[in-house]
Amino acid sequence: MSNEKEKTDAEELRLPEEDEAVEPTSSETEEAKTEEASGAEATDEAESAERAEERTQPSETERLKAEAEDMKRKWYAVTAEYENYRKRTQFTRSQAYAEGRADVVSKLFPVADNLERALASCSDDQTKQGIEMVMKSFRKVLEEEKIVLIDPLGEEFSAEKCEAIMAVDPEEGEASGIVKQVYLKGYEQNGKVLRFAQVVVTK
Repeated sequence: MSNEKEKTDAEELRLPEEDEAVEPTSSETEEAKTEEASGAEATDEAESAERAEERTQPSETERLKAEAEDMKRKWYAVTAEYENYRKRTQFTRSQAYAEGRADVVSKLFPVADNLERALASCSDDQTKQGIEMVMKSFRKVLEEEKIVLIDPLGEEFSAEKCEAIMAVDPEEGEASGIVKQVYLKGYEQNGKVLRFAQVVVTK
């Protein structure tokens, strides 16, 4: 009898087993689902943002291509600038050289003037022949340097090539502003007057 009572008391005092599962409530289940959905949504948004950033940022190959194109443009610009500078320098040098040669030849103009005066006043045939040979050589030098003689006798006066040193009354039938006499012949090279012709013109 005492054994049955002890057994009954032990059954009444028995505690729930520790490994017995506890069923979650419906509210807890909903909260868990909500948190899981939020986490998945946040992950999707992060992945979408990362993919968008990858699309907006150029790849390494594209970046290198852009740098190569930029360097090519700069190289073309520098090359063109250098070519223009070389041409300008070459033109300046050639022009300075031509002007220097023209200055040297210009110093011979007074010599040619004296030879022409000597030729006009010389009565000896042999002397005249010698002077004419010298004048022929001088004219050849002028031709090689592309220097043209300005001899406007009988032409209308042009201030671009002539310098009037005297004005005289025109004779009967003569027009005004005509070169009556050439005192000193002029010279020009490639359209540039090296020495103006000194002339006498009619009024």
